Amino acid sequence: MKIVFFGTPDFALHSLRACVESGHEVAAVVTQPDRERDRRKVTYSPVKQLALELGLKVLQYDKVSREGVEELAALGADLFVTCAFGQILSQKILDIPPLGTINVHGSLLPKYRGSAPIQWAIINGDKVTGITIMRTALKVDSGDILMQQSTPIGEEETAGELFDRLAVMGGELLKKALQAISEGKAVYTPQDESKAVHCRMLGKADGLLDFNKDAHSLDCLIRGLTPWPSAFTKLGGKTLKILRARPCDKNGRAGEVFVESGVAFVGCGKGSLQLLEVQLEGGKKMDISAFLLGHKLDGAVLG
Repeated sequence: MKIVFFGTPDFALHSLRACVESGHEVAAVVTQPDRERDRRKVTYSPVKQLALELGLKVLQYDKVSREGVEELAALGADLFVTCAFGQILSQKILDIPPLGTINVHGSLLPKYRGSAPIQWAIINGDKVTGITIMRTALKVDSGDILMQQSTPIGEEETAGELFDRLAVMGGELLKKALQAISEGKAVYTPQDESKAVHCRMLGKADGLLDFNKDAHSLDCLIRGLTPWPSAFTKLGGKTLKILRARPCDKNGRAGEVFVESGVAFVGCGKGSLQLLEVQLEGGKKMDISAFLLGHKLDGAVLG
């Protein structure tokens, strides 16, 4: 088969490699335009960097649905594959390849359609998540399902760690999907719309910790927002990021820190959080034992 791959961030790298390693021809890689970063330095997307290393043709559009129809049609691809591309494809583009367009998505659809599905699975305290390969449709993440694979979420697993695991899983499942499509054995199953769950984008404000909530919920929030945008509170007027914590049954006043034998806890609405790794505004990430050497936390009130 001749494939055109659409993707942008790190999550899509294993899926791009899967297309190449499956022995199919990757006619082009479509990714988001280059961006200016600090000091106006132009940076490539992770997918563009890998595509160039692999010697693949790279296409970039500000609005692919407006600018790319003719060029993409001229490639004569059999199948389009998308993974965290970052732009919505028009019906004209979806209709170009005779075998359709498939997408690699980081949840067990129809749960967690939309952005940040990996983070929301942890934030909501889910025990299981996974990868879905489905046909791309105009309505976001609503297409018929080709394949799914589930995986348990670790009790202390962060969104960053789960992100890395699912990226690998996505690439491996995509290989199986490509084989099924190329052999004419692909079977697509419609999603159950009654079970659809949509998730919104996350922002920095989502990281503000409310210690009136129970410790388990706050632990899920902290893990779901690590490494970005990070959970935070205030300590002496400065932002204190809480990067790792552990829920426990100890009781304390909500938001108040108490230290026992060199171990720091902060009281919650139910239970407390044992602080494990923090970062104070203007400082470095530190294990709590090192942080306590230079900061008095016992009796401090966070928030």
